[in-house]
Amino acid sequence: MNSAVIKPDPAEDQRWMRAALLQARYALGQTAPNPAVGCVLVNNGVLVGRGRTAPGGRPHAETTAIQDAGDLAQNATAYVTLEPCSHHGQTPPCVDALITAGISRVVIAAGDPDPRVAGQGVAKLQEAGVEVTEGVLASESEAILQGYLKTRIKGRPFVTVKIASSLDGRIALANGQSKWITGPRTRHFVHLLRSQHDAMLTAMGTVRADNPSLTCRLEGYSGRQPLRVISASQNNLSPDAVLATSSDQSDVLVYASKPADQNVNDLETRIIDANEKGYPDPRLMLDDLAQGGITSVMVEAGGQFIASLMAAGVIDRLVWTRSAGLIGGDGLASMASLGLEDLSDGRIFKRVETRMIGDDVIEIFNA
Repeated sequence: MNSAVIKPDPAEDQRWMRAALLQARYALGQTAPNPAVGCVLVNNGVLVGRGRTAPGGRPHAETTAIQDAGDLAQNATAYVTLEPCSHHGQTPPCVDALITAGISRVVIAAGDPDPRVAGQGVAKLQEAGVEVTEGVLASESEAILQGYLKTRIKGRPFVTVKIASSLDGRIALANGQSKWITGPRTRHFVHLLRSQHDAMLTAMGTVRADNPSLTCRLEGYSGRQPLRVISASQNNLSPDAVLATSSDQSDVLVYASKPADQNVNDLETRIIDANEKGYPDPRLMLDDLAQGGITSVMVEAGGQFIASLMAAGVIDRLVWTRSAGLIGGDGLASMASLGLEDLSDGRIFKRVETRMIGDDVIEIFNA
């Protein structure tokens, strides 16, 4: 008598893929240049192993989940947020680890555009007799992998611009005072965002005005700190500035359009061709960061620098935090002039999320 074939339950696949996505989120900002991937192993409806890409990018999520499961990996189903790698790098291919462990089925969220993988991982699993299901919660996975995907497809990091403004779009009083426009819980959210990015980018004018540290200072946080990047006409930052005195927390890199008259600090400086306003070309900075393994960049800066990024067309996401207070027309604008002559020339972003934190509103827009 033939036994009935039990088909996979799509609802169960989504349930367990959400568990893998949670693992991936925990790895955000910690794995560059490798992607933040999550993996869980399920055997007879029971979670037996879980893993995520380790800090620094190795070991990979699949390997960690297999080690966590031990012998229970045999005949289990693996839920992975990105197609398992099939090439030899600094570690053996993850598809080999899955096959050797006796995994019977692999459920994948997003495909890997890396030409060394790009369908080859799936093909190798199928050749070994492993059942493969693709595209489960793909869009959710791609949202987590957006830095990795942008770098692989476009050759530059994914760029998030964070703006903290009053209800009328002002980021500071006319005298420059800006602490604190939004509340402490909103600032906590911003520090969480910092921890999820490979680099923080700002302009020298903002550094002089605010003397920021650009680190993640969440209570109890001990993860990797983002690379801190400054765009300037030249590197003449005071050696007493916080960024110049905190190299023990994370590296600081200055992009300048011309050499400084004299060395006033020990920060690494790279000379980049200038844009039409005499500042480092944002596209060249981002290209250089990508070559250095940076896949995601968060920007905290003034209106002039944000306008230059907007004009260069490199902003992928806006995170706009607004207080309920008003400053008025004499306050500093959140974005400088873009020189538009027609409304049709303006960029349109799509609002994808709105949340309330106390009296503040956080709106997230994608390009």
